[in-house]
Amino acid sequence: MTATWQIVVHGLVQGVGYRAACVDEARRIGLSGWVRNRRDGTVEAIAQGDADQLLALCEWMREGPPHAQVSSCDVDKAWVADSPIKGFEQRASI
Repeated sequence: MTATWQIVVHGLVQGVGYRAACVDEARRIGLSGWVRNRRDGTVEAIAQGDADQLLALCEWMREGPPHAQVSSCDVDKAWVADSPIKGFEQRASI
């Protein structure tokens, strides 16, 4: 069953290659969705896939790439997507 989760990561997660590494990891896992920087210094991802795939991405996002320093990770498992998402991409910052 496909689910859509919103994941917001806090800490030193901008300017360290977090989004590009997240795209690579999500694609490796087989997820659809996107990732972007937010003005408040966090990184937000919307990911679609099965529960095991989504849990794997959450686990990776709690660590991130080598230069990231993740302090916390918020997961909204009840996020509702307007429609299915194809592929996984890096979006512009908001």
